[in-house]
Amino acid sequence: MDIELHQKMEERIIDMLRTVFDPEIPVNIYDLGLIYRIELNEEANELKLDMTLTAPNCPAADFIVEDVRQKLESIQGLDKVEVNLVFEPEWTKDMLSEDAKMELGFL
Repeated sequence: MDIELHQKMEERIIDMLRTVFDPEIPVNIYDLGLIYRIELNEEANELKLDMTLTAPNCPAADFIVEDVRQKLESIQGLDKVEVNLVFEPEWTKDMLSEDAKMELGFL
């Protein structure tokens, strides 16, 4: 896969991640800063993603992770999606995008 196709696939992945929301927060998980790693193996059409939650004991954890997995698996051109839930480094409000900070009233 050339650089342009790689960038387009990453854009599709990020666009899809922006459709996933924590039910308790009106901001998508990408802008919340919950996505730590997007690793795309173009030769095998595989995606490895590391993500976290705003709190380790989030009651919606299973729902959010499954929503991420299902939506990413729906992207044409991805044959395998691996979603890893990690808690290092610990999530903080500093990881919010500027748009998320505005939406949540932190600016």
